[in-house]
Amino acid sequence: MSRVRVHNTLTGRKEELITRQDGKVAIYLCGPTVYSNAHIGHLKPLIFMDVVVRYLEYIGYRVFYVQNFTDVDDRIIQRANEEGIPASSLAQRYIDEYMQISERLKVRKADVYPKVSEHIEDIIEMIQGLMGKGYAYQRDGDVFFDVEKFADYGKLSGRKTDEMLAGARIEVDPRKKSPLDFALWKSAKPGEPSWESPWGPGRPGWHIECSAMSLKYLGNGFDIHGGGNDLIFPHHENEIAQSEAFTGTPPFARYWLHNGMLQLDEEKMSKSLGNIVRATDVLDAYRPEVVRLFMLSVHYRSPQEYDRLKLEEARKAQEKLQNVVEALRHLLRESQPSPWAKPDVERNDQLVQASQEARQRFEAAMCDDFNTALALSALFDLARKTNSIINAVTEPAAIKEGAVKALQVFEELGGVLGILGELDAAVDDISADLISLLLEVREEARKNRNFHLADKIRDRLADLGIKVEDTPSGPRWKIARS
Repeated sequence: MSRVRVHNTLTGRKEELITRQDGKVAIYLCGPTVYSNAHIGHLKPLIFMDVVVRYLEYIGYRVFYVQNFTDVDDRIIQRANEEGIPASSLAQRYIDEYMQISERLKVRKADVYPKVSEHIEDIIEMIQGLMGKGYAYQRDGDVFFDVEKFADYGKLSGRKTDEMLAGARIEVDPRKKSPLDFALWKSAKPGEPSWESPWGPGRPGWHIECSAMSLKYLGNGFDIHGGGNDLIFPHHENEIAQSEAFTGTPPFARYWLHNGMLQLDEEKMSKSLGNIVRATDVLDAYRPEVVRLFMLSVHYRSPQEYDRLKLEEARKAQEKLQNVVEALRHLLRESQPSPWAKPDVERNDQLVQASQEARQRFEAAMCDDFNTALALSALFDLARKTNSIINAVTEPAAIKEGAVKALQVFEELGGVLGILGELDAAVDDISADLISLLLEVREEARKNRNFHLADKIRDRLADLGIKVEDTPSGPRWKIARS
């Protein structure tokens, strides 16, 4: 099993991924607060963690993956009241949308999608435990975490107490012992959903939910906790404090991976700022493989600018990669050797070697903190070499071994990144043999200078979504993509 190094926000350095259990990885990703439509910024952590899961499985790990939904929140309640519907109905609407988006992006489903509303008992039990250990206190039906009691507070963000007080958006509440103390339980207010608790009717605070749900499904000391870098403080800092205070056995999570933000006009894309681009609008305009390639074209920890021009570049790049893969499939379909043909040993060996080198470069990049930008460059270099070799041969069978190796690399590694489309899905009802036969008839027509018939065959295939390309080694067909 390859050794993976990850940048751990907790320590501020790259470390070898040493999991709690050999051969197994437990992952928790902070999911969305579902009070509005998902925007394209939400896709960055979703796609990144999907690739992490796929790559770890590719190198032999068994992955257990949890992604939550925050369906109890002030913004959900406010929006639901404005629409005159239950908060649960509003939240479910946007959960359904998010899951549909995930499916469109071909994101593999998490093993568990816990919701806050379904884990109130777990949350209450954790709050009781914190109160019993002296880490929490009650005020007028609200329960707060006592930050001063947790000596390691600030170890994730690297902030000192004075910096946190100055930089954090802290609600002024004279009932708190310290302005940094945060709510574990909020007493019920008119017009809000609530649940019974030892402190009266109310609902959970924001931070406690992720601690309770991750500990329930993954246990203490799980391997990877992910999310956007905007969650480092206060959300993830508070998660660590309350979780380690509750268990008494650090670490709560072994490795913290935070992705950079997607920006619009150099500002973080945010619903509160109103500078959002809806995820569904982008997916209506671009294929999911293009959106994934765009997101993966920069290192996950770097900020990324949303730009339609860059999406267009990603579309063209993905199409080039797709075309090479389809050319290889075509070559292997048509690689029946002529009796007089000789193997092109030199070019075949070049393609075999290029494929091996691409795999090595891809794996080295991904094992170095999931560097998808470098991993992509390995695939595109292989694509250029493959095209050059394919276009230089007149007998497809002469490089069959190399073509098999190259196609395997593209399918396996492209599959890890999720950037290749389903090649055969669009021709379920059209036989590849029939297409090849039509192309043979077309070639015969061209030799006989019957260009009307040749063009008619090409045009009718195009109407069926099959694009024909004439190359030095003969015609190729591929699925035309919008």
